[in-house]
Amino acid sequence: MSEQVLMPPLIGTDNAESKEKARESLEKARLAHERYLIGQKYNDLEEAVEHYVDAVKYDPTIPETYYRLATLMWEQGQISLGTAIEQCKTAIVLSPKNRDAHLYTGYFMQLAQDYEAAEKEYKSAISMSPLTSGRPRMILSQALLQKINSRCGTYKDYVGFLYYFLTGSIMLAWDRPTMKMFYRNMSNDVSIFSYNTVGKFMEKFNMYDSAEKVYKAAIEKTSNSEYFYQKLGNLALRNKDVDTTLSCYRKVLEANPKNREVLVKIATILQTYFPENTDEAIDCYERLLEFDIDTAQIYYELGHLYMSKEDKLNSISAFKLAVDRDPENPFFNNSLGYAYAKAELYDDAIEHYQKAISLNPDAEWTSIVCQALGSIYAEHKGNIEAAVSTYQSGIILDPSNYDLYVALGDLYMAEYDLDKAIKAYCDAITLNPEEYIAYSKVGIALWEKDYLEEALVAYHKAVELKPDNEFAQNNLGILYLDGLLDAEEALEYFEEAIALNPNYTLAYFNAGRASQEMGFTNDAANYYQMAIDLNKITEELDEEDIQSRLHSLFET
Repeated sequence: MSEQVLMPPLIGTDNAESKEKARESLEKARLAHERYLIGQKYNDLEEAVEHYVDAVKYDPTIPETYYRLATLMWEQGQISLGTAIEQCKTAIVLSPKNRDAHLYTGYFMQLAQDYEAAEKEYKSAISMSPLTSGRPRMILSQALLQKINSRCGTYKDYVGFLYYFLTGSIMLAWDRPTMKMFYRNMSNDVSIFSYNTVGKFMEKFNMYDSAEKVYKAAIEKTSNSEYFYQKLGNLALRNKDVDTTLSCYRKVLEANPKNREVLVKIATILQTYFPENTDEAIDCYERLLEFDIDTAQIYYELGHLYMSKEDKLNSISAFKLAVDRDPENPFFNNSLGYAYAKAELYDDAIEHYQKAISLNPDAEWTSIVCQALGSIYAEHKGNIEAAVSTYQSGIILDPSNYDLYVALGDLYMAEYDLDKAIKAYCDAITLNPEEYIAYSKVGIALWEKDYLEEALVAYHKAVELKPDNEFAQNNLGILYLDGLLDAEEALEYFEEAIALNPNYTLAYFNAGRASQEMGFTNDAANYYQMAIDLNKITEELDEEDIQSRLHSLFET
């Protein structure tokens, strides 16, 4: 969200007519502002903003317009705290002795939790008129109490709070409306301090149920439900009660939709524990964009959320915005490459994968990116040389990447370079002898090379490591049937493959062949018929071949 920034002051505005119009606009703005404070009507707020802006245009040397307009525009969400502070500083530049300008500047610094800077501004306001500084002293004491509530306060902070509260109370003795307002606010802050202190004590001694009761009482007894709902949410998260955590954080947002910390937490919880609830997570991140902080990371997270929804266009847009803001981030480039690949925009994918690889933040991670890029070269661009080179680069980066050796072997198998394929698969086996995949794949390559005994060893090992792998069971059966001509042994493996996957068309066909070899005509017929029925769906085999074998069973 782009900010609407106030006009900088113009020096040398002496037009009497403009100054008169500025005074009229300022008076209208004050009246609308007062109506808004009483009735909280949005129309009054808009009117106040409009007249304050007019006052600035007619006479940009009136300090009051800057800090009051900054207050309203910040409340509307049109400017950030940083911009509000800068506008209040503009008022100070125009009138260094304006006490209200210092108070408002301190107020925004306090909201930004820059307590030291806020304290300095409040003290400046006090020093301008020490004998009538009751209000600034009370404001400063309240700021010190908030500082104590929000973080571990120092001894100096406690002493300062008591000093400014007591001296401010004395000086406000004749200002009854102001004193009543401050005592009401102070009473609330003292209550918050008390509940917060007791709750923290309970948490420290792992008395979580008691701490929860204290925070719930605080929600009922104080005006700061946002703070204590957040405490309840944090407590529930510590106890791994994510449903309660999410409920409490949502309550925080009801009280303050602009609580950035809680928006981040909700988005993170949704992504971690409720991956199906992508719409709410997306909404959180989109609201976070309004703060104009860490926008690249937010677009990155949005890209992944859109990707999980199969929204390829928006995922590309989000990742691209992340890369635009941080073009040297390898993770952003990698994700954008992946999004382009999912959208079948392979040239764009290659560009960003290459960028991620060149940045190389971590050898292990980069080797995985090499695997993704190599698969695009091999499967979609038909550039086998580039694919091999990319896989080999990945292996150099991370010699322990098992998947890269397997992918390289697959590439050589596709080119029917059996020797290189066998070597790549064997390298994978050497790297991880307890993983079944390379055994299954090298078994095929060895069989193609007519190394029957070696192929049998490989497939037996694959089945031993992964007994529920129907493909290894079926292939081992083929070796016994076609290699060793042992139909009886082969049938056991085909039947096991069928038991593991009742819709495995090829296993039924092979079981039919084994049964036919053994003279089990009816069994063979049943297996062939099942293969025919399944093949109408899977279309794996030549149906005429199966039909021919089925008919041959009953020929004289």
